[in-house]
Amino acid sequence: MSTLDQIAKLSGFSKATVSRVLNGSRHVSPDTRKKILAIMKEQDYVPNRNAISLSKGRTQQIGMITMNLNELILHFMNGFVESAGRHGFQTIIYTTGGDSQKELQALEDLKRKRVDGLLILTSVSSPGLIASYRKYGPIVSWQRMDHPDIPSVAMNQFEGYALALEHLLTRGYTRIANAFGRPSSINTQSRREAYEQAMAAYSLPVDEQWYYSSIYSIADGERVLRSLMEQQNRPEAILCANDLVAAGIVSEARRQGLGVPENLAIVGFDDTELAKTMGITTVRNPVAGQAENAFRLLAPALLGKALALQPLAFSLAIRETT
Repeated sequence: MSTLDQIAKLSGFSKATVSRVLNGSRHVSPDTRKKILAIMKEQDYVPNRNAISLSKGRTQQIGMITMNLNELILHFMNGFVESAGRHGFQTIIYTTGGDSQKELQALEDLKRKRVDGLLILTSVSSPGLIASYRKYGPIVSWQRMDHPDIPSVAMNQFEGYALALEHLLTRGYTRIANAFGRPSSINTQSRREAYEQAMAAYSLPVDEQWYYSSIYSIADGERVLRSLMEQQNRPEAILCANDLVAAGIVSEARRQGLGVPENLAIVGFDDTELAKTMGITTVRNPVAGQAENAFRLLAPALLGKALALQPLAFSLAIRETT
Protein backbone atom coordinates (compact mmCIF):
# COMPACT_ATOMS: atom_id res chain seq x y z
CA MET A 1 0.00 0.00 0.00
CA SER A 2 1.23 3.47 -0.87
CA THR A 3 2.40 5.92 1.77
CA LEU A 4 2.09 9.68 1.93
CA ASP A 5 5.74 9.96 0.87
CA GLN A 6 5.08 7.87 -2.25
CA ILE A 7 2.01 9.92 -3.18
CA ALA A 8 4.05 13.12 -2.82
CA LYS A 9 6.88 11.69 -4.96
CA LEU A 10 4.57 10.41 -7.71
CA SER A 11 2.58 13.64 -7.86
CA GLY A 12 5.61 15.93 -7.78
CA PHE A 13 4.18 17.94 -4.87
CA SER A 14 5.33 18.27 -1.29
CA LYS A 15 3.96 16.19 1.58
CA ALA A 16 2.46 19.39 2.96
CA THR A 17 0.45 19.91 -0.22
CA VAL A 18 -0.73 16.28 -0.21
CA SER A 19 -1.74 16.69 3.45
CA ARG A 20 -3.73 19.81 2.61
CA VAL A 21 -5.65 17.82 0.00
CA LEU A 22 -6.37 15.08 2.56
CA ASN A 23 -7.56 17.67 5.08
CA GLY A 24 -9.86 19.37 2.57
CA SER A 25 -7.95 22.64 2.71
CA ARG A 26 -9.11 25.42 0.39
CA HIS A 27 -5.50 26.49 -0.10
CA VAL A 28 -4.93 24.04 -2.96
CA SER A 29 -5.68 24.79 -6.61
CA PRO A 30 -8.37 22.67 -8.31
CA ASP A 31 -5.85 21.25 -10.81
CA THR A 32 -3.41 20.24 -8.06
CA ARG A 33 -6.19 18.65 -6.01
CA LYS A 34 -7.47 16.73 -9.03
CA LYS A 35 -4.00 15.38 -9.89
CA ILE A 36 -3.21 14.27 -6.32
CA LEU A 37 -6.63 12.61 -5.87
CA ALA A 38 -6.18 10.76 -9.17
CA ILE A 39 -2.81 9.35 -8.04
CA MET A 40 -4.29 8.35 -4.67
CA LYS A 41 -7.02 6.43 -6.45
CA GLU A 42 -4.57 4.83 -8.86
CA GLN A 43 -2.31 3.75 -5.97
CA ASP A 44 -5.26 2.61 -3.82
CA TYR A 45 -4.09 4.97 -1.10
CA VAL A 46 -6.05 4.84 2.17
CA PRO A 47 -5.37 7.83 4.46
CA ASN A 48 -4.43 7.16 8.06
CA ARG A 49 -7.42 8.49 9.98
CA ASN A 50 -5.44 8.96 13.18
CA ALA A 51 -2.83 11.03 11.39
CA ILE A 52 -5.51 13.21 9.84
CA SER A 53 -7.15 13.65 13.23
CA LEU A 54 -3.86 14.76 14.76
CA SER A 55 -3.25 17.26 11.99
CA LYS A 56 -6.77 18.70 12.29
CA GLY A 57 -6.93 18.57 16.05
CA ARG A 58 -10.17 16.60 15.95
CA THR A 59 -11.38 13.05 15.31
CA GLN A 60 -14.30 13.80 12.95
CA GLN A 61 -16.36 11.53 15.21
CA ILE A 62 -19.44 12.26 17.34
CA GLY A 63 -20.58 10.00 20.16
CA MET A 64 -24.26 9.12 20.63
CA ILE A 65 -25.42 7.97 24.08
CA THR A 66 -28.62 5.92 24.38
CA MET A 67 -29.96 3.58 27.03
CA ASN A 68 -31.43 1.24 24.40
CA LEU A 69 -32.48 0.97 20.78
CA ASN A 70 -36.02 1.01 19.43
CA GLU A 71 -37.79 2.17 16.29
CA LEU A 72 -37.99 5.79 17.40
CA ILE A 73 -34.38 5.94 18.61
CA LEU A 74 -33.16 4.39 15.35
CA HIS A 75 -35.22 6.89 13.36
CA PHE A 76 -33.53 9.76 15.21
CA MET A 77 -30.10 8.16 14.88
CA ASN A 78 -30.51 7.69 11.14
CA GLY A 79 -31.40 11.35 10.72
CA PHE A 80 -28.44 12.47 12.80
CA VAL A 81 -25.97 10.13 11.07
CA GLU A 82 -27.12 11.46 7.71
CA SER A 83 -26.73 15.10 8.82
CA ALA A 84 -23.31 14.48 10.38
CA GLY A 85 -22.14 12.54 7.32
CA ARG A 86 -22.92 15.44 5.01
CA HIS A 87 -20.35 17.45 6.96
CA GLY A 88 -17.68 14.74 7.09
CA PHE A 89 -18.39 13.33 10.56
CA GLN A 90 -18.80 9.71 11.61
CA THR A 91 -20.70 8.52 14.68
CA ILE A 92 -20.04 6.13 17.56
CA ILE A 93 -22.96 4.61 19.49
CA TYR A 94 -22.70 4.10 23.25
CA THR A 95 -25.56 1.75 24.21
CA THR A 96 -25.61 1.85 28.00
CA GLY A 97 -28.64 -0.14 29.13
CA GLY A 98 -29.16 2.57 31.74
CA ASP A 99 -25.74 1.95 33.31
CA SER A 100 -24.38 5.28 34.55
CA GLN A 101 -20.77 3.97 34.38
CA LYS A 102 -21.14 3.27 30.65
CA GLU A 103 -22.46 6.78 30.17
CA LEU A 104 -19.46 8.09 32.09
CA GLN A 105 -17.17 6.26 29.62
CA ALA A 106 -18.67 8.27 26.77
CA LEU A 107 -18.23 11.52 28.71
CA GLU A 108 -14.63 10.58 29.47
CA ASP A 109 -14.04 9.87 25.76
CA LEU A 110 -15.05 13.47 25.09
CA LYS A 111 -12.59 14.62 27.74
CA ARG A 112 -9.80 12.51 26.20
CA LYS A 113 -10.59 13.86 22.70
CA ARG A 114 -11.64 10.46 21.35
CA VAL A 115 -14.80 12.13 20.05
CA ASP A 116 -15.35 15.75 19.08
CA GLY A 117 -18.84 16.06 20.56
CA LEU A 118 -21.68 14.12 22.17
CA LEU A 119 -25.36 13.67 21.41
CA ILE A 120 -27.47 12.35 24.29
CA LEU A 121 -30.61 10.53 23.24
CA THR A 122 -31.52 8.95 26.58
CA SER A 123 -29.54 9.06 29.80
CA VAL A 124 -29.74 8.35 33.54
CA SER A 125 -26.85 10.63 34.50
CA SER A 126 -27.61 13.86 36.31
CA PRO A 127 -27.80 16.99 34.12
CA GLY A 128 -25.21 18.61 36.39
CA LEU A 129 -22.68 15.85 35.72
CA ILE A 130 -23.27 16.02 31.98
CA ALA A 131 -22.97 19.80 31.95
CA SER A 132 -19.61 19.60 33.73
CA TYR A 133 -18.12 17.91 30.63
CA ARG A 134 -19.12 20.68 28.22
CA LYS A 135 -15.76 22.35 28.80
CA TYR A 136 -14.19 19.46 26.86
CA GLY A 137 -16.46 19.69 23.82
CA PRO A 138 -20.01 20.40 22.66
CA ILE A 139 -22.90 18.33 24.05
CA VAL A 140 -26.49 18.41 22.82
CA SER A 141 -29.44 16.40 24.09
CA TRP A 142 -32.63 14.99 22.61
CA GLN A 143 -33.85 14.03 26.06
CA ARG A 144 -35.36 17.05 27.76
CA MET A 145 -33.09 18.19 30.57
CA ASP A 146 -33.78 20.88 33.09
CA HIS A 147 -30.35 22.50 32.89
CA PRO A 148 -29.44 25.84 31.29
CA ASP A 149 -26.06 24.63 30.02
CA ILE A 150 -27.32 21.59 28.09
CA PRO A 151 -28.87 22.65 24.77
CA SER A 152 -31.69 20.37 23.68
CA VAL A 153 -33.64 19.77 20.47
CA ALA A 154 -36.51 18.18 22.40
CA MET A 155 -39.89 19.73 21.73
CA ASN A 156 -42.37 20.55 24.48
CA GLN A 157 -44.74 17.58 24.38
CA PHE A 158 -47.42 19.66 26.08
CA GLU A 159 -48.27 20.94 22.59
CA GLY A 160 -48.52 17.52 20.95
CA TYR A 161 -50.55 16.06 23.82
CA ALA A 162 -52.89 19.06 23.79
CA LEU A 163 -53.59 18.44 20.09
CA ALA A 164 -54.60 14.85 20.82
CA LEU A 165 -56.77 15.89 23.77
CA GLU A 166 -58.58 18.55 21.77
CA HIS A 167 -59.27 15.96 19.06
CA LEU A 168 -60.83 13.55 21.58
CA LEU A 169 -62.80 16.18 23.47
CA THR A 170 -64.30 17.71 20.33
CA ARG A 171 -65.42 14.23 19.29
CA GLY A 172 -67.31 13.87 22.54
CA TYR A 173 -64.94 11.70 24.56
CA THR A 174 -64.96 12.99 28.14
CA ARG A 175 -63.65 10.05 30.20
CA ILE A 176 -60.00 9.93 29.13
CA ALA A 177 -57.25 7.74 30.58
CA ASN A 178 -53.49 8.32 30.25
CA ALA A 179 -50.69 5.79 29.81
CA PHE A 180 -47.64 7.87 30.72
CA GLY A 181 -43.96 6.98 30.44
CA ARG A 182 -41.31 7.63 33.09
CA PRO A 183 -43.03 9.41 36.01
CA SER A 184 -40.14 11.79 36.71
CA SER A 185 -39.50 12.84 33.12
CA ILE A 186 -40.19 16.38 31.93
CA ASN A 187 -42.23 14.95 29.04
CA THR A 188 -44.58 13.13 31.43
CA GLN A 189 -44.95 16.27 33.54
CA SER A 190 -45.79 18.29 30.40
CA ARG A 191 -48.36 15.73 29.23
CA ARG A 192 -50.02 15.59 32.63
CA GLU A 193 -50.20 19.40 32.71
CA ALA A 194 -51.78 19.43 29.23
CA TYR A 195 -54.36 16.84 30.30
CA GLU A 196 -55.34 18.65 33.49
CA GLN A 197 -55.61 22.02 31.72
CA ALA A 198 -57.76 20.55 28.94
CA MET A 199 -60.11 18.84 31.40
CA ALA A 200 -60.44 22.07 33.36
CA ALA A 201 -61.20 24.02 30.17
CA TYR A 202 -64.10 21.64 29.46
CA SER A 203 -65.21 21.61 33.13
CA LEU A 204 -64.51 17.89 33.39
CA PRO A 205 -63.13 16.04 36.41
CA VAL A 206 -59.60 14.63 36.52
CA ASP A 207 -59.69 10.95 37.52
CA GLU A 208 -56.23 9.91 38.69
CA GLN A 209 -57.21 6.23 38.82
CA TRP A 210 -56.78 6.42 35.05
CA TYR A 211 -53.19 7.60 35.34
CA TYR A 212 -50.85 4.76 34.39
CA SER A 213 -47.09 5.32 34.75
CA SER A 214 -43.92 3.62 33.45
CA ILE A 215 -45.81 2.35 30.40
CA TYR A 216 -43.45 1.89 27.46
CA SER A 217 -44.00 -1.32 25.45
CA ILE A 218 -46.60 -3.38 23.61
CA ALA A 219 -46.79 -5.72 26.61
CA ASP A 220 -47.35 -2.72 28.91
CA GLY A 221 -50.22 -1.59 26.68
CA GLU A 222 -51.81 -5.03 26.82
CA ARG A 223 -51.54 -5.00 30.61
CA VAL A 224 -53.18 -1.55 30.81
CA LEU A 225 -56.13 -2.71 28.73
CA ARG A 226 -56.62 -5.79 30.92
CA SER A 227 -56.60 -3.52 33.97
CA LEU A 228 -59.23 -1.26 32.42
CA MET A 229 -61.44 -4.23 31.56
CA GLU A 230 -61.62 -5.12 35.27
CA GLN A 231 -63.12 -1.73 36.12
CA GLN A 232 -66.84 -1.04 36.19
CA ASN A 233 -66.39 2.61 35.31
CA ARG A 234 -64.22 2.47 32.23
CA PRO A 235 -62.74 5.36 30.24
CA GLU A 236 -63.99 6.12 26.73
CA ALA A 237 -60.53 6.94 25.39
CA ILE A 238 -56.86 6.56 26.26
CA LEU A 239 -53.80 8.60 25.34
CA CYS A 240 -50.58 6.59 25.13
CA ALA A 241 -46.92 7.27 25.86
CA ASN A 242 -45.98 6.08 22.37
CA ASP A 243 -47.21 4.03 19.43
CA LEU A 244 -45.93 0.75 20.91
CA VAL A 245 -48.24 1.16 23.91
CA ALA A 246 -51.13 2.11 21.62
CA ALA A 247 -50.49 -1.00 19.50
CA GLY A 248 -50.57 -3.18 22.62
CA ILE A 249 -53.89 -1.69 23.69
CA VAL A 250 -55.39 -2.12 20.22
CA SER A 251 -54.25 -5.76 20.04
CA GLU A 252 -55.60 -6.63 23.50
CA ALA A 253 -58.88 -4.82 22.78
CA ARG A 254 -59.39 -7.03 19.75
CA ARG A 255 -58.70 -10.16 21.78
CA GLN A 256 -61.17 -8.99 24.42
CA GLY A 257 -63.84 -8.22 21.80
CA LEU A 258 -63.81 -4.52 22.70
CA GLY A 259 -64.84 -2.22 19.87
CA VAL A 260 -62.28 0.40 18.78
CA PRO A 261 -63.20 3.25 18.70
CA GLU A 262 -66.84 2.41 19.57
CA ASN A 263 -66.01 1.33 23.13
CA LEU A 264 -62.51 2.77 23.47
CA ALA A 265 -60.73 5.39 21.37
CA ILE A 266 -56.94 5.06 21.29
CA VAL A 267 -54.29 7.68 20.47
CA GLY A 268 -50.56 6.99 20.17
CA PHE A 269 -47.57 9.31 19.97
CA ASP A 270 -44.73 9.61 17.41
CA ASP A 271 -46.41 8.40 14.18
CA THR A 272 -44.17 5.38 13.59
CA GLU A 273 -44.60 2.83 10.82
CA LEU A 274 -46.37 0.59 13.33
CA ALA A 275 -49.08 3.22 13.87
CA LYS A 276 -49.55 3.61 10.12
CA THR A 277 -49.80 -0.15 9.61
CA MET A 278 -52.34 -0.63 12.43
CA GLY A 279 -54.39 2.46 11.62
CA ILE A 280 -53.70 4.16 14.96
CA THR A 281 -54.49 7.83 15.43
CA THR A 282 -51.30 9.40 16.71
CA VAL A 283 -49.36 12.60 17.23
CA ARG A 284 -46.80 13.23 14.48
CA ASN A 285 -43.46 13.89 16.14
CA PRO A 286 -40.94 15.49 13.69
CA VAL A 287 -38.05 13.25 14.75
CA ALA A 288 -35.95 13.69 11.60
CA GLY A 289 -36.12 17.47 11.96
CA GLN A 290 -35.01 17.27 15.58
CA ALA A 291 -32.07 15.08 14.53
CA GLU A 292 -31.04 17.64 11.92
CA ASN A 293 -31.30 20.40 14.51
CA ALA A 294 -29.12 18.36 16.90
CA PHE A 295 -26.22 18.53 14.46
CA ARG A 296 -26.91 22.19 13.81
CA LEU A 297 -26.57 22.92 17.52
CA LEU A 298 -23.16 21.21 17.47
CA ALA A 299 -22.10 23.06 14.31
CA PRO A 300 -20.57 26.21 15.87
CA ALA A 301 -18.04 24.08 17.79
CA LEU A 302 -17.50 21.44 15.10
CA LEU A 303 -17.64 23.54 11.93
CA GLY A 304 -16.77 26.98 13.26
CA LYS A 305 -20.04 28.43 11.99
CA ALA A 306 -23.67 28.58 13.06
CA LEU A 307 -26.43 26.81 11.14
CA ALA A 308 -30.01 28.03 11.47
CA LEU A 309 -32.38 25.66 13.23
CA GLN A 310 -35.39 24.28 11.37
CA PRO A 311 -38.80 25.39 12.68
CA LEU A 312 -40.74 22.30 13.84
CA ALA A 313 -44.27 21.58 15.09
CA PHE A 314 -46.41 18.63 16.18
CA SER A 315 -49.43 17.60 14.10
CA LEU A 316 -52.11 14.94 14.31
CA ALA A 317 -52.53 11.84 12.12
CA ILE A 318 -56.19 10.85 12.41
CA ARG A 319 -56.90 7.19 11.65
CA GLU A 320 -59.32 4.36 12.52
CA THR A 321 -58.80 4.23 16.30
CA THR A 322 -60.66 7.49 16.92
